[in-house]
Amino acid sequence: MATTRTPTTPTRPTPTQTTQTRRSAGSALARCLEPVSAERFLADHWEQQPLVVERREPGRYDDLLSEADVERLVCSTGIRYPAFRLVKEGAQLDVGAYTEDIRWRPPLTAAADVGRVAEEWEAGATIVLQALHILWQPLAVFCRDLERTLGHPTQTNAYYTPAASQGFAVHHDTHDVFVLQVAGEKRWTVYEPLLELPLKDQRYSKELGDHGPPTHELTLRAGDTLYLPRGWLHEAATSETNSLHLTVGVNAYTWMDAYRAALDACAEEVAFRRAVTEDGIGGEELVELLRARLDPDEVAQRRRRRFVTTRRPILDGQLTQLRAVTDLGLESALERRPTVIAELEADGEAVVLAFEGKELHFPAAVRAEVAFCAESEDPFRPGDLPGDLDAESRLVLVRRLVREGFLRTSATDA
Repeated sequence: MATTRTPTTPTRPTPTQTTQTRRSAGSALARCLEPVSAERFLADHWEQQPLVVERREPGRYDDLLSEADVERLVCSTGIRYPAFRLVKEGAQLDVGAYTEDIRWRPPLTAAADVGRVAEEWEAGATIVLQALHILWQPLAVFCRDLERTLGHPTQTNAYYTPAASQGFAVHHDTHDVFVLQVAGEKRWTVYEPLLELPLKDQRYSKELGDHGPPTHELTLRAGDTLYLPRGWLHEAATSETNSLHLTVGVNAYTWMDAYRAALDACAEEVAFRRAVTEDGIGGEELVELLRARLDPDEVAQRRRRRFVTTRRPILDGQLTQLRAVTDLGLESALERRPTVIAELEADGEAVVLAFEGKELHFPAAVRAEVAFCAESEDPFRPGDLPGDLDAESRLVLVRRLVREGFLRTSATDA
């Protein structure tokens, strides 16, 4: 079994990060990797080889999602499918066997029937909590920090498996995965890929063939981490203890994505909109037009823009912020929301602040003020803004940014 436990000299930098994210990056990635350095991970493991980090550190990930949190969500909240599901020995159990409709107007459908869920779990079923990067605030913040560092979207599920049970048979994932063992133990067997770095629609099937001998056989214990590049086959089972682990998936933006985006950008070229002839001749003349769309700066910009504009807002406390916005003054302490990832661009005579599916347009004359808000790492006051805006105009600007969820009031003195 190959494991990695110690860091080495850094050999390459982290992936290109989105501009306008100058805060200290990497705390989430460091929690996954320590004591292995990010540089070592990116040079030797990212998209290449599994990484096992053994710590024996119970409680390391409890703040993200504990066993008590899982039990509270499943047994006390009326959680509904598909926010959770049950799987056993590689198969998903029939949803109707462990859910019920709660009488309401309209009915709350497919809610957990706690008695039946408990029976199935005791009989060996794994409870899967899905999309926790959306539904559970601690993991939403954790994943956003990981996204800021890696520059790719992330997602998170949790798997709570009873002792002596197996949730999934041998399979591969189409995204890179960090497995964070929260509680208990789980035995993992890992095999070489049958399909290297599969795309999102290239899911595992038995038609790919039989796997070879294991490359890793290991037991993850509380506080341990396993990284698997997409495509590496794996299966897992519990031993004498129940097991709770998180899988944090990283959905890499690939060259296939980049070429598709470049081709989409060719839609404004009339030559690409002409009908293909029966003999198929003429397509080679379009290669140079496509090549021009693959300029490195354009590729990087499309990647950043897609990443920035598809991040979902994490707006904890926003109702409180809206109540406080009218009381903002020149000495009020403000800060950029730490979960915001943004791009500031010039668009002719305007300045465009893009983040979380929004594009806020401002006159070019206030570029300095907007850039200050976008780039500030520490709390500041509206009176600190550079530029020529008068006092009331500064307040109009920051109030809008608070309402849009870009800034928030800060309890820290600026």
